[in-house]
Amino acid sequence: MSDAKLQSVLSALSEVPRQLNALPSSKAPDAGCIKLNTNENPFALPAVVMQSAIAALERQYLYPENDNISLREAAALTYDLSRDQVIAGNGSSELLGLIYRAFLAPGDTVAMVSPGFSFNRKLALLQGADFLEIGWGEIHSLLSKQLLLGPAKDAKFILLANPNNPTGTFIPIADIELLVAQSDRLIVLDEAYVDFAPDDALRLVKRHANLLLLRTFSKSYAAAGIRVGLGFGHPEVIGRLRNIQNVFNMNVIGHAVGVSILSNRSAYDENHKQIKYERQRVSAALSQFGFTVTPSHANFLLARVPAGRDSVWWQASLERKKILIAVFPDRGLEYSIRVSIGTKAQMDAFLAAVSDIMGAEDLEGRP
Repeated sequence: MSDAKLQSVLSALSEVPRQLNALPSSKAPDAGCIKLNTNENPFALPAVVMQSAIAALERQYLYPENDNISLREAAALTYDLSRDQVIAGNGSSELLGLIYRAFLAPGDTVAMVSPGFSFNRKLALLQGADFLEIGWGEIHSLLSKQLLLGPAKDAKFILLANPNNPTGTFIPIADIELLVAQSDRLIVLDEAYVDFAPDDALRLVKRHANLLLLRTFSKSYAAAGIRVGLGFGHPEVIGRLRNIQNVFNMNVIGHAVGVSILSNRSAYDENHKQIKYERQRVSAALSQFGFTVTPSHANFLLARVPAGRDSVWWQASLERKKILIAVFPDRGLEYSIRVSIGTKAQMDAFLAAVSDIMGAEDLEGRP
C-alpha cells in the first residue's frame, strides 16, 4: 500500500485509536526459561478437571452455550448467589472491558488505587475517559473519606484489587465494606488472588448494590491459558453488562473447565498450600540476600533489590540465567522486582540464580 493510501486509511480511524501507535509484534519467550513474570499457577490441572477439558473437545463443532448459563448456574450454586448475580467472561479482563464500556463516556473519570493493573489505563483511554491513579502513599489506608471526598470524588467508579497487584498487600474486608457502604458509586473489587489471602469480600455482594466483584481462574486454579473469569454483583448491574457482552464469548473448553473447577475446588488445596509455603520460604531467602520483601497475600512477591543496582539490571541478569521476572515503570517501583511463586524446583532455580549473581557482583556501594 502506498504511503498516500496508508495515510488515508489511518485518517479514517476514530480519535482514540489514532493516538495509539501500531503495536509491534513481541518476541516469544525462550521455551527454556522459567516464567516467574506473569503470576501463573504452574501446577497441572487436577485429573478430574483435565478430563472435563478433553471431553469438551468432542463438542468442538458446536457453538458454546450462549450467555454461559451452565457456568453461571454452577458459580451461583458454589457461592450461594442467584444466577442473575453472576456474569462469566473470557477471563476477568473481558469483564473489565465491559465495565468500562457500560459506565464511562468521553470526559468521565475513573479512579484506581495505584499501583494496579496497568491495562486499566488503556481501557480508560479507549473510552475517552480520564484515568486517575491514587497512590497508596496518598491515602495511607483505605479510608472512605479520603477516597470519596478527595481527588476521586467525581469518578464514575473506583477500582481496587485485594490482594493488590503488584504489591501483594491485603486490605481488611471491614475497610472495604466501609468504603462501599459510604459510596453511592460503583466499587469494582478485583479478587484475582483472593484464594491465597486470609479473607474475601463475596459476602458483601448481597449487602451492597454498588459492589461489583471480579474473580479469575488464572491464578489459584491453574487455568490462565483457558481464560475463565467471573463477576458478582446486583442483578440489575450484571444483567446490563451481559446485554453488551459478545455472543459466544467463551469456548466449550472454558465452560467445561470452569464448571469442573467449581465442583472440585478442594482438589486445589494442596496446590494452594504449596504456593503459600514457597512464598514464605522464598521471602525469607530473599531477605537473607539483602532484598526488602513486602509481605504478600498473593502468589507472588514484590521485593526491593539490594542497593547498587536497579530492577531492570536484575531483570536482565536473571534473564541471562533463563529466569523471567517482572519489573514496573511506576514511580516508587524502580528498584523493585516481582517474582511469581512457582514449584519448589522453579523457586530453587530462581534462588540459585540470585545467589550466583550476588556472588559475581560486588553490589555494595553502587549508586
